[in-house]
Amino acid sequence: MFSNPAITWTITAILLLSASYHILQGIRSKQRKDLINNSLHALMHFLMAAMLWHLAPSTMLAQIMVLTGAAMWFIIQAVARPEVKTLCTDGPGRLKCAYHGLTMVGAAAMVAMMGGVTTAGYASAPTNGTSIAHDHHAMAAPVKTTAAATLDHSPNLAILLTVFFAAAAMVFIILLLRFRVMKNTHHNSVTAKRSSRPEHGLEALGAAVMALMFATMTA
Repeated sequence: MFSNPAITWTITAILLLSASYHILQGIRSKQRKDLINNSLHALMHFLMAAMLWHLAPSTMLAQIMVLTGAAMWFIIQAVARPEVKTLCTDGPGRLKCAYHGLTMVGAAAMVAMMGGVTTAGYASAPTNGTSIAHDHHAMAAPVKTTAAATLDHSPNLAILLTVFFAAAAMVFIILLLRFRVMKNTHHNSVTAKRSSRPEHGLEALGAAVMALMFATMTA
């Protein structure tokens, strides 16, 4: 995905560290909802790290199904009735769950787009031999057409998702800066919101990584 190995390794390290953080948070959580949410986030980060190295391409459909199911889970939490106290009931919580649902959708779209790139590369690979090449071309033509159609439409989607996650990263950075201002001016109110600081930093990193990965698909 990235031509520079240093960038690939750096992003891989960020994704694995983020996944480890969510696993730790899930283990420490006292509510089953938090355990499920953190486990899904950890899984998403592991899948994105695997995507960087083109690992397990044969499980692409399963990955898409799992990420789509995770997106639905977060959306259900975002639109749950206030009476369901175990899910997202307040305004900020609903926004957070809705955003996490969108990140799962974005990850599923990334897997599908990466699958389209891989299929296109396979279908357009050269073959040796006259009769074998002719038969292979006849068999690969439908696949190549389908993959080409995917690639024709994916750049626009990639651009949209790049802008979205870049904007999300900026929002979380602003929230981090706002936290620093509050720390200097309202020391008493910082303690209650101290736990939000690592979350905002993690969300900013995650959104930035998503934006960078989608940016490589815009060409």
